[in-house]
Parts: sequence; structure tokens; C-alpha cells
Amino acid sequence: MATNSFDVIVLGGGPAGYVCAIRCAQLGLSTAVVEKDKLGGVCVNIGCIPTKALLHSAYVANLVAHDAKELGVEVGSVKADYGIAMKRSRRVSEQNSKGVEFLMKKHKITVIKGAGVLQPGRKVKVGADVYEAKKAVVIATGSRVKGIPQIGLEINRTSVVSSDEALFLERVPRSIAIVGAGAVGTEFADIFNAFGSKVTLIEALPRILPLEDAESSDAIAKVYRKRGIDVLAGARVLKATVAADKVTLEIEAGGQKRSIEAEKVLMAAGRAVNTEGNGFKEAGVELTDRGFVTVNIATLETTAKGVYAIGDVAGPPMLAHKGSREGVFVAEEIAGRHPVPIKYDNVPSVTYCHPEVASIGLTEEQAKERKLDYQVGRFPFSANGRARASNETDGFVKIIRGRKYGDILGAHIVASHASEMIHELGVARENEFTVEEVDLAVHAHPTLSEAIAEAALDSMGRVIHL
Repeated sequence: MATNSFDVIVLGGGPAGYVCAIRCAQLGLSTAVVEKDKLGGVCVNIGCIPTKALLHSAYVANLVAHDAKELGVEVGSVKADYGIAMKRSRRVSEQNSKGVEFLMKKHKITVIKGAGVLQPGRKVKVGADVYEAKKAVVIATGSRVKGIPQIGLEINRTSVVSSDEALFLERVPRSIAIVGAGAVGTEFADIFNAFGSKVTLIEALPRILPLEDAESSDAIAKVYRKRGIDVLAGARVLKATVAADKVTLEIEAGGQKRSIEAEKVLMAAGRAVNTEGNGFKEAGVELTDRGFVTVNIATLETTAKGVYAIGDVAGPPMLAHKGSREGVFVAEEIAGRHPVPIKYDNVPSVTYCHPEVASIGLTEEQAKERKLDYQVGRFPFSANGRARASNETDGFVKIIRGRKYGDILGAHIVASHASEMIHELGVARENEFTVEEVDLAVHAHPTLSEAIAEAALDSMGRVIHL
């Protein structure tokens, strides 16, 4: 049994773990990352990156099939091949994973392959070897997809699949029912619809994208129904009958029961954090009643001294960029840098369907629940010159403005490039700029971002182009 010593040992090489390791190395701390699979974690290998590659293929397929002629480009018959798009997405993922490997070498970070088990006293066991962290162990073990076994929907990797299996399909199914209409389910609905599947999108809560502002959810539901996607919100799956080549779902929606038969079912109804079999309990790391690792929100230290947790296991929002920021924060905390606290209410959320949905801060429903005094400014892309020129006029910008001080309580964008646009409002909120100060910034014309300036003006009753 070998014993090796580092300043910091990070359990997990995903976007939280590898970013933490890099920042630790930059701060002069000897660092090791323990990872049993490919570096980059779920995000790079079977999550964010390959799905965005497929979504871009879906966007091109829709553009050529439905918009090219109107844009003055004549094409012949369009054949969308999911197998080819899938293989491209795998190449993109491999490139990104190798990029993380390069970064580990560049920063002289030791990568230990295997499953790490936390031991008391800031030690980690990998196989027969034990490694010691002189300063800290950082838990970044991430999360995984889950099924609903109580109604017969256990992931079998053939007819009932998770997003993991969906990313490796050689062809699209003729029909697919997607259970769960959060970001993952909504994105895959876009992908499979573009490649020719008959898609049914099922959400138990009253609307799809239930964490987003209601107006954003309604806008995407309208676009999806126009494309032929069967959107069922407020729908409860009562029973599933699973065969090798098809699945039959018994569901109840709006007081009515109906049966849906699909070649495949994609489970997109939430994720479970990876906390089992990692030695956490034995090492003194406690979990919350929801199964997340208990952390001191001010430092992200767990109930075991010198052990920190970041990313999905540390609690929502379960987003890669939130985990990365926590990784930097914890590295600086370990190094005694006293980092600026993370403003969790300023972590942007994005769904990369088309049009995209992006948000930051409060929804209007939340502002009402808190009894805040606010004004709403809106601007539709149907009135935006750049959107008209690009033939992408679906969506809007919505800004929720505090009436007294002009503070940006929340912002919501549905647009073809919403994921890029939301950061202007993120920077504004981080630096406590008012809506009036956003308006003072001159926005180039013609751009989609002009809609942000117009929504800001609308919240003050001074919209120009509407």
C-alpha cells in the first residue's frame, strides 16, 4: 500500500473539479485529481458539450428545411442523419476532454485514475493506494440521471434511455416520449424533432421549463407545438409497460387519461447526486435531507474539517458554470485568499433549444410571492431589426425592475442567441447597476442586444421602437 502526499486532492474531474485543481495549481498548491472516467466529467463527455453539438445540427436541419427558400437559398431534398451528427458530437467531446488533459499537464496536476474513497483525516483511497491531502480534500463527484422505478420506468438502455444513451444512438427513433421538460428534456425534444422523430414532451408540473419565468415557458411551448411536438404539461405518468421495442405510457392530464405508445422513452426527470460508496459518512461528511453534501455556505467546507464540496453534490443550481465558480472560490479559500462570496441569485440559467431561453435573478412569479414593488419592461424580437434580418423573430426580452431604485430584480430572454445576451444583465446585476445605467450604455445597431436596451426603457415607460 503506497502513501502519497499533496496539498489538495480533488475527487472528480468534471467542470467543478478540474477548474478547482487548475486554480489550486495557479496558487502554488500541489494538486491531484481523482477521476475514474474521462476528464471533463458529464458536461464535456455526455452532457453540455455533445448536446450543444447536436442542437447546432438540429438548428441547421431546421434552417435548411424550413427557412432556406425564404432566405433566397434553393436546396434539394433535405436528409437529416442523426448518426452522422452523433459522431460529430463525439469528436467535439473528445477534443474537449483532451483539452482538459492538456491543462492538467500544463499545470503539473497529478491525475489519479480510479474511484476515490474518502478516508478520515483528509485521506483518499484509490484501489490499494492511499493519498494524503495536507491542506484539503475537495469533493466534486457530480451527479447522474435517474429513472422512476415506482411506475415501471427503469432505465434499460434500449427502449427506456437516459440522455447518456440518447447521445450514442445511430439513428433517431420513429417516435419518442420524453418524460421531464426541464432543460435536458426540452433540448432533446428540439433535437429529435429536427431529425424526424414524432416527439411527445411530458411534464408533471403545470408548464414546461417550470423553473423559468412563465412567459418564457409559454413562448417555447407555442413554438414547439407549431413544429409538431406534442407538449403535455400538468401530465402525470401513471404506469409504464416496457417491451424490447416499444413503451406504452398511461398518463393523466387535465383530468383526462390517455395512452401514449413510443419506440423509446427518454428519462429527463431530474438527477441524483453521486454520494454513495464514496466513504463520506465514515469520514464525517454529513448529507442534507435532500441527499446533497452539507456545506457551510460561506466557505463550502463540509462537516468534516478540511473537506470541501463543490458542484452538483453541494446543492442546486446543478449547473456546470456554477460548479466551476465554486471550484475557483474553494481553491482561493484553501489558499487563504478570502475570495468574494458567490452570489447564487446571479448564476445564469440557459436552455439551448431554439430559440434559446436564458434567465438571471427572479421570475415575475417570485417577485409577486415576495410582495416586491416592481415594474416589467418587455421588448419582442418581432420589432427588432437584426432579428427580422435574420428571420428569427420568436421571443422577447423581459426585465423586472425594482420600482423605487431601478435595480434589476430579474431578466428573461427568449431568442436565437439568448445564451450570449444574458451576460450583459449578469454583469449589470453583479455590479449593482440600475436599469437606468443599462440604458446609458450605447447598444450597436442593428443587434439583438438592442432589445435589452428597449426592454430597459419599457420598464421606465419610455420604449422607443414599439
